[in-house]
Amino acid sequence: MALNPLNALPVPALPKKPGWLGDFQAFIMRGNVVDLAVGIIIGAAFTGIVQSLVKDVFNPIIGLFTGGVDFSDRFVVIKGDHAATLAAAKAAGAVTVNYGLFINAVIQFLIVAFVVFWIVRLLNAMMRNAAKEPPAPTKTEILLGEIRDLLAKQAGSGSIGNESTVSTSALIEATGGGSTGG
Repeated sequence: MALNPLNALPVPALPKKPGWLGDFQAFIMRGNVVDLAVGIIIGAAFTGIVQSLVKDVFNPIIGLFTGGVDFSDRFVVIKGDHAATLAAAKAAGAVTVNYGLFINAVIQFLIVAFVVFWIVRLLNAMMRNAAKEPPAPTKTEILLGEIRDLLAKQAGSGSIGNESTVSTSALIEATGGGSTGG
């Protein structure tokens, strides 16, 4: 135990943090885990929107084309008395195959898949456009390009022989770094 310098009493040492706790913290704080959590939350909120879109918008339109059929009340009674609606059949204790509810679930899935497809396609297009723009050259790259051009110019005019090299003063002049002021 260490001594507390203020009152010379022993200070109990804190228990050592287990190694797995640091690993767990690093795992939770990774970007993709946080992104996944956000995606699940948004997906749960999006489910209500999609359910309303299917139930309140698409099903009436599909029902119009199919002669007013409401898919949620489409079922086959396997055991028990046949009823006019699914709710009445369930209340009577009938065993039913609810293919209308299955059709609604398939429609919801197709709508979600279609929306996700377009969102991903839009994001991919944005990423492709961002990738097409080359980054601006750095100062070092510009300076090296000027040096290359100066060397090529001197080599073309014959001033550089096999043993000769470009003088430092010529490079400084060519790159505009030769002004000393004064």
